[in-house]
Amino acid sequence: MDVMGDKATLRESGRRARSGAHDLSAETTGALAGARAAREFHAEARSGSGRLPLQPGRGTLSAVPGYVGVGPEDAPAPSAPRTPGGTGAEPGAATEARLRAAAEGDIAAMSELGAMLLRRGELDEAEPHLRAATGAGDRAAANNLGVLLHQRGYPEEAAGWWRVAAVAGSAAAAHALGRHHRERGDEPAADYWLRQSAEQGHVLGAYALADLLEHRGEPEAERWMRSAAERGHREAAYRTARMLEQRVADEARRERGPVLPGPRRAGRAAAAPALSIPGPRDGAAPLAAARRQPAEPAKSGPRADGLTPAQEAEQWYRQAAARGHRKAALHLGAILEQRGELKEAGRWYLTSAKDGEARAACALGFLLRDAGDQESAAVWWLKAAQEGDGNAANALGALHAEREEPQTAERWYRAAMDAGDDNGAYNLALLCAEQGRTAQAEQWYRTAAYAGHREAANALAVLLLQAGDAAGAEPWFSKAAEGGSVDAAFNLGILHSGRGDEEGALRWYERAAAAGHTEAALQVGMALLREGDEQSAERHLRCAAGGGSAEAAYRLASVLDARRPPQGPPVLGESVLSERDECEEWYERAADQGHRRAQVRAGMLAAARGDIVLAARRYREAAEAGSSNGAFNLGLLLAREGSEPEAALWWRRAAEAGHGRAALRLALLFARRGELVESQEWCDKAVQAGPAEVAERAARLRDALQQELSA
Repeated sequence: MDVMGDKATLRESGRRARSGAHDLSAETTGALAGARAAREFHAEARSGSGRLPLQPGRGTLSAVPGYVGVGPEDAPAPSAPRTPGGTGAEPGAATEARLRAAAEGDIAAMSELGAMLLRRGELDEAEPHLRAATGAGDRAAANNLGVLLHQRGYPEEAAGWWRVAAVAGSAAAAHALGRHHRERGDEPAADYWLRQSAEQGHVLGAYALADLLEHRGEPEAERWMRSAAERGHREAAYRTARMLEQRVADEARRERGPVLPGPRRAGRAAAAPALSIPGPRDGAAPLAAARRQPAEPAKSGPRADGLTPAQEAEQWYRQAAARGHRKAALHLGAILEQRGELKEAGRWYLTSAKDGEARAACALGFLLRDAGDQESAAVWWLKAAQEGDGNAANALGALHAEREEPQTAERWYRAAMDAGDDNGAYNLALLCAEQGRTAQAEQWYRTAAYAGHREAANALAVLLLQAGDAAGAEPWFSKAAEGGSVDAAFNLGILHSGRGDEEGALRWYERAAAAGHTEAALQVGMALLREGDEQSAERHLRCAAGGGSAEAAYRLASVLDARRPPQGPPVLGESVLSERDECEEWYERAADQGHRRAQVRAGMLAAARGDIVLAARRYREAAEAGSSNGAFNLGLLLAREGSEPEAALWWRRAAEAGHGRAALRLALLFARRGELVESQEWCDKAVQAGPAEVAERAARLRDALQQELSA
């Protein structure tokens, strides 16, 4: 087989060494045959149209490609070069010589002349020559006669001649006959003849057999699809890659297993977390769900050649894409984009988009947007949207919404809905919610939610809950959670907790936490701490802290802090610790996110290590954010460093916020200055604020001041 791109020209040697007789592959060119193939076969393995090539055969009943049923992008190409006149035949002198030879009864010449006329579309002139050659036992002529009859609308008679050629050993005729039987629903006969063709090495026979077996769900399909792919069939290469990718995805799902609620536990009420609601629409959040996400790599072992299924799938995509398969180029671009090879991914997206693949144009737009080129991104999104891609219409809507052009954005969101993309309704609802059009937002949320959009169902439930309709919200939360919305599962936990059903709340929190929800992991960790299960609590707190929760980082640090051995004051001459341990690292992480209690504790640990600069910075951050403990500790640090006036300012701020120790410090400060009346006032505040130890000391100081004043 000679392969030029993806178009195959097949040749076969016959029994006798004679001059070649052209043989026409029997792919139908008529609209009726194309329609039949489109109805009967897989969407990516339908019959192509166009005039089919003639191939030279040798010997009695020599076989060449018969009634081919390749996909629309894999139609064979003519093997003979076309003349300047465009006939696709030999030059005039050679043709005349063949005519004379045919008139003298040369069977091979008659067969070749009939094939040449058939290629030209001169069916009436070709038929007598083909019938004469077939009658003389030329199997190439029998195959081509079947092609001619099929084109004329006599499929049964065509099948009869294909059978004659197939029995005589023509793999191409066996392929054509198998396709004929499959079109008529006779799968056993189709299986037999396609298998005969495939086992003789016929690439189109192998592909058609694989398509039939895949349709029946038989595992043998991959073997024959791979066989066709290895012989250069680009659609087979693409579908082999898809099979491998599906296997990878199936293995990944099996390894993850189902996400189930955890065991029931009783516990006290936790601090009420905030609802997970849709954030401001920036185009990325609602649109990301609509972009094709490549399957996660599975942990399948490598094959004998060292390739994993995912790597092998990539190779087949490359082969198909290199032969001009636009869907393969799209998938290859997605794999490369996920791997971070954006430049090469962009080249394949561009190749696919130029070939008319709307999804590739859309993906290229996202790639350009992420690179900061919004104008070029908009050009490709527009091209894709005009070809009916809903995701691209969504992207255009988000782009115009960012530019504060809500009317244009709404128009594109509606175009996305018209294209069948539920994200259009969801994004339109977000747009209406931002504009305060609550009734319209609810309408579009419902539209998307009824269509199965899980985040729209969650957003609708949040909207209803905020309006006070908890009974109406719960079914939508449940529908979204069962559909896989992690936010909805978390929100159901909040709903149950608000009713006092801590057991039910914990089940939903655990389900959301198992799917990676940070705040849910925090709630589970806090519940486990209340139950005394510190080890399990630490695991959940680490997950939440690693996910960016400042509260989880603080609570994890507190758990680790409680395990630290008590540290006495440093002995004179002993070096102070200079390195932070894990406990302090978590305090620092929470402090960096603005957690006030973490800032105070981080400052205390830094001061204990002798890092006064860091301690002062952490205390000041907490104090300026309103922490009375931070203000008090900052005052202590400043006083120790000799800045008593500034220390007094921070103590005053803490004392006015109800900090008893700060009030006592001010009382002592004013007593030393001799301002006894003001000292008494701060003593009174210290007694009121407490705690008991501070109140007792402040009371004694106040009594002493009273005696001094009355003396």
